[in-house]
Amino acid sequence: MARRKIVAGNWKMNKTPSEAVALVEELKPLVASDDVDVVFCVPAIDIIPVAEAVKGTNIAVGAENMYFEEKGAYTGEISPAMLVDAGVKYVVLGHSERREYFAETNETVNKKVLKAFEHGITPIMCCGESLEQREQGVTMDFIRQQVKVGLQNVTADQAKTMVIAYEPIWAIGTGKTATTEQAQEVCAGIRACIAEVYDDATAEAIRIQYGGSVNAATAPELFTQADIDGGLVGGAALKPDFGKIVNYK
Repeated sequence: MARRKIVAGNWKMNKTPSEAVALVEELKPLVASDDVDVVFCVPAIDIIPVAEAVKGTNIAVGAENMYFEEKGAYTGEISPAMLVDAGVKYVVLGHSERREYFAETNETVNKKVLKAFEHGITPIMCCGESLEQREQGVTMDFIRQQVKVGLQNVTADQAKTMVIAYEPIWAIGTGKTATTEQAQEVCAGIRACIAEVYDDATAEAIRIQYGGSVNAATAPELFTQADIDGGLVGGAALKPDFGKIVNYK
């Protein structure tokens, strides 16, 4: 059975609550789709108003991060139970910006993935290489390590329901996009890695997104590749063009 496409917007640190609601109202008719899962991953302070604004639509709400403890003295962090209660269905984990600016590691990402599953939140686990790593020819070695450590103690049944987002760091917010061939090659490599960790059935079930300056022009070719099941979209998710990305056909 063909995997259902999933297109998620990662808003990053953009939009106040009132601006977020205004953007949702603008995007709602543009992202309507029966064929694609649509997710708005929004800043924590925007989650509750956005969840209210998307009620009755095809849009699911995602968070951009989450802590791996249930509660306690973790000033500034947000727990999975808080997210669930606010209406969150997905959470982006291990984005390269979190790894680079906030010292997240494969091990902390793994803890968050496990905790998300405990609470019924679907993880969108990110991986990707730097330009230096690509030029050194170690792209797949690096990404395989990210994937394998990130999936420690995750069961095959859990893995089948999650999303992996391949985002080459050199293509995030730079305007550069991996060629379709580069993106497909790495996503196929990730699927092969999943098959090694689990089995072919799990590898076939898991959805793998491409992210990295995805826009309305590049989405149709990217999303029709055999191993690319949609996109994790940054800047373009804040514009009406996001509707064209969702409805890429």
